[in-house]
Amino acid sequence: MKALHSGLKRFISDESGVGVIEVVLILVVLIGLVAVFKTQINELLTKIFSSITTMSNDIL
Repeated sequence: MKALHSGLKRFISDESGVGVIEVVLILVVLIGLVAVFKTQINELLTKIFSSITTMSNDIL
């Protein structure tokens, strides 16, 4: 019974997977932000690439 208790105590205090959980939560938040602001991000990238194309045509 004592071995079971100490094993359970070690399992509860083990933090080896905490880093993985943090990374997963950060990715979930980033994906959520991209989903919410998808239209604005798309418009911004369209303007940026349009500007790059115009400037590169001016150089040539």
